[in-house]
Amino acid sequence: MNKIKSIGILSVILGAMVMNSCFSGTSSRKAKFEKTPVDEIIMSLRNETDYTIILADMDSKGNDYLHKYDVIIERPDTVLVENKDWSKVSDIFFDANINNLGMAIVTKKDNKLSKVASPAGYNNFVGNEKYGKWVDNGSGGSFWEFYGKYAFLSSVFNMMSYPARRSYWNDYNGGGYYGRSPYYGPRGNSYGTRAYTKTDKGRTTTWSSKPSSFKQNVRNNVSRSAKASKTRISRNKSRYSSSSSRSRSGGFGK
Repeated sequence: MNKIKSIGILSVILGAMVMNSCFSGTSSRKAKFEKTPVDEIIMSLRNETDYTIILADMDSKGNDYLHKYDVIIERPDTVLVENKDWSKVSDIFFDANINNLGMAIVTKKDNKLSKVASPAGYNNFVGNEKYGKWVDNGSGGSFWEFYGKYAFLSSVFNMMSYPARRSYWNDYNGGGYYGRSPYYGPRGNSYGTRAYTKTDKGRTTTWSSKPSSFKQNVRNNVSRSAKASKTRISRNKSRYSSSSSRSRSGGFGK
């Protein structure tokens, strides 16, 4: 009887050790998780109620993928612009934003955060009479013009070459894109990476200055790499889930 009782106690101890080891592994994995540079920016701006994070440039060097961001912070009496330096990002994050050059990839408006890519300035500034007004373009349409105090935002949002047309803005807000789906213009090439294909139109970026062959190679390589990374992560999660399940079900003897 005492022998059976001892075996039962030993089973409990061994089960607890296995579970602790399993959960220790979980903590280790979580500790190794790295936030994206954008996550870090969001954390640093947690006390701000209105801001925009723009993917200002991107590049690839060997197996490294790089991003550069512009951060626009709205305050009651001013607008602050911060130009971030190059940051290394994962293949998954680079691939997810391969079409978002020049776009706002994060906006916070009235304390509500959105990570859906949108044309820079569309969510917080265009249409906001605090910053500007719609001006007739003489052809039956209109475009957004910032007041003198905020005229520098036209350059920040690259609207000198790609004006914010009212028809596009209406399409974005009335077409179900806002906060739901990225918007690249009615033909899909008015905003984002496709709008930065030439250095003689709009702001010159590192990405736009690269030859087409380079950009296509990067697209192909990062697509394959990101797919492999996602598969590896999925397998690791699956293995951990199975291991954790076995530990919980087999930890106690009769």
